Amino acid sequence: MSANQPTDLLGEIYAQWTVEFQANPEMSLQLMRWVFEDWQRATAEPEEVSYRSTSIGGVPGLEVLPAGADASRILLFLHGGGFALGSSASHRKMAGHVAKACGANGFVLDFRLAPEHPYPAQLDDTTAVIDALLESGRSASDIVLVGDSAGASIAVATVLRMRDAGRELPRAVITVSPWVDMENSGVTIETNDDTDFLIAREGLQGNIDRYLSGGASPTDPLVNPLYADFTGFPPLYIDASESESLFHDAQRLAEVARAAGVDVTFHAASGMQHVYPLQAGNLPAADESIAAIADWYRAH
Repeated sequence: MSANQPTDLLGEIYAQWTVEFQANPEMSLQLMRWVFEDWQRATAEPEEVSYRSTSIGGVPGLEVLPAGADASRILLFLHGGGFALGSSASHRKMAGHVAKACGANGFVLDFRLAPEHPYPAQLDDTTAVIDALLESGRSASDIVLVGDSAGASIAVATVLRMRDAGRELPRAVITVSPWVDMENSGVTIETNDDTDFLIAREGLQGNIDRYLSGGASPTDPLVNPLYADFTGFPPLYIDASESESLFHDAQRLAEVARAAGVDVTFHAASGMQHVYPLQAGNLPAADESIAAIADWYRAH
């Protein structure tokens, strides 16, 4: 953990987790999953947003229903947590803030987690939700995928796989603090170690090993989108902090997408923690980030 001191609630939470992880190096995955449910503590409860537990396409999750939202539009939220942690509960409130700002309904997927369900289970679940929405009468243009951290990888890879199959694609993809490099080679993992209170290379590798335990290659373009051809990909929004360990992932994702002619918007914050919009309602920078996402969403 960094010798620096956190300056915001999310940094404090990450620092508290790190103390526990270091004190309990043999912590079970189940206990880690309980710890990561604490993510929701960083987020204020959004006003005038209701939730409903349901399933779409056989995938459980939470519907996010802001008052007065356009029910014809839907945001599909893919939560972070290294493909093995996190849930609709940990990300419920952040999804509520984003959906409310965008004026659209949402659905936070409880996709299957690794290592019990390695790649491509997460892509399969996301595709099942999209298929069910299309079968219900929605068009692909009604759907926007929103993913943070590992959820960003799932969102991007799902759309790439749909593109490869010649399918109509969702309208856009929004990513926050994207984690896409399954070779664990990002330079900011080291250079931002003093400013990131959560991410460390060994922790990333543990989640990579869980995700790829079914035998997938870390250079498969659907596992590691940095190897993908993004030709034909829909508009892509990337939000990341220059201070976080995965900032290099965000930079490289923007580069490969732009090289293929994708409409990419890259918002780089300063001094923020990994997935800092989780502090919606508690931190002005988080609220400003979500407002910028909403402006981009409406423009597209």
